[in-house]
Amino acid sequence: MLQALGGGKVNQAPIPVVVNGATGKMGREVVKAVAQAADMNLMGAISRSPENVGKDVGELVGVGQLEVPITDQLESMLAFVAQERQPGVMVDFTHPSKVYDNIRSAIAYGIRPVVGTTGLSSAQIQNLSEFADKASTGCLIIPNFSIGIVLLQQAAIQASEYFDHVEIIELHHNQKADAPSGTAIQTAEMLAEMGKTYNSPVVEETEKLPGARGSQAFEGIRIHSVRLPGLIAHQEVIFGAPGQIYTLRHDTSDRTCYMTGVLLAIRKVLQLKSLVYGLDKIL
Repeated sequence: MLQALGGGKVNQAPIPVVVNGATGKMGREVVKAVAQAADMNLMGAISRSPENVGKDVGELVGVGQLEVPITDQLESMLAFVAQERQPGVMVDFTHPSKVYDNIRSAIAYGIRPVVGTTGLSSAQIQNLSEFADKASTGCLIIPNFSIGIVLLQQAAIQASEYFDHVEIIELHHNQKADAPSGTAIQTAEMLAEMGKTYNSPVVEETEKLPGARGSQAFEGIRIHSVRLPGLIAHQEVIFGAPGQIYTLRHDTSDRTCYMTGVLLAIRKVLQLKSLVYGLDKIL
């Protein structure tokens, strides 16, 4: 698996890449990673911040001049990249309110989306899947690009065979717009697919304050969200049984941990003809 993350042939022609949300915390890291990848060509940087439009994105993120000016015109950039001989990729780290339209626009122009923005509903993902199928265009929606999270989820699935009680706590910085996190929802979905219901009640619970017990996701699984400055992205999956607690935890200390997964996704999405959800599906 680790070998797969680092692997990938260098294409004869570099992959044209557009970074949407290029001046955000994740977008800046993606710009750096793509600019340093030998098999990729950073062709566009999109930002909704008026003060950054027109600036060289390389100078803004600290890697030196790249001769890629920041623009706020996504569709114009997609049309520009669509003219390239090599299929292009849009990496999206924007906002939950914009991401659905961004993905549809990219697919419409034949640009392959690699999406790290969370907040899409199940209905929206289904609609995008149908749209990608009709266009025979690859699309990757990945709630978390960290290999550590993939390993945590696999360990949680294994543990679910032996534990009937589980809750999820996700902790993020206070600038994250959606809750629960896409990673926590995905983890709950994976546990729910094991064909069992968790957390059978032993007493009639009463919440003195609404939401005190978190949100109920799937098959009785509860998710609790924490938002504080100083955090980046963290998740705990806590299993309980008489006499024991089994805790799985993943902590992020630097956003560079996601970049190996992002680069892998950019390379892999060119091989797809439909929408795929989750990093684990391409490892």
